[in-house]
Amino acid sequence: MPYVVRRPDRNLWEQSYVPETVRGLGVTLRHFFRNVFGRRDTVTLLYPEQRRPYPPRFRGLHRLTQRDDGAPRCTACLCCQTACPAECIHIVAGEYPPEHPLAHVEKYPVEFWIDELRCVSCGLCVEACPCDAIRMDTGLHPRPVEARPHLIYERNLLLSISDTAGNVHTANPRKK
Repeated sequence: MPYVVRRPDRNLWEQSYVPETVRGLGVTLRHFFRNVFGRRDTVTLLYPEQRRPYPPRFRGLHRLTQRDDGAPRCTACLCCQTACPAECIHIVAGEYPPEHPLAHVEKYPVEFWIDELRCVSCGLCVEACPCDAIRMDTGLHPRPVEARPHLIYERNLLLSISDTAGNVHTANPRKK
């Protein structure tokens, strides 16, 4: 047996949505005149001189940490690339030369870039990294740019970004 849905009883005036449109415009005009003449609800910042403070949990831009010898801490394990839901991290792994002390121990990133336009700042890459090579503790926001390729941050740029205290070389907190 089919289920019958009762339609609400509305007259032609209510069905034209004119009363609701007038109510919505009334709210808009009330806020407009209150802010124009009273300035109660608006907050204006003079942007370059005054900046809105970021919340304390703001992560900021990515950065790659360095070892004491200046080499990137990244071992090109691809954990961050795999964990990224936006697929904005790209890593190409390479082997160290045979004379290097880490030649048969680990790899290093030949290419490492992050597309900040695709990044959703979720922090999953930071959580997935087993060697604490990638962090989001800079407190910086991406600068406004004129072209999309300027927001693809490559390895050397990521290594040069410092944390909020100005440190580029960081100790590994997981190493005992």
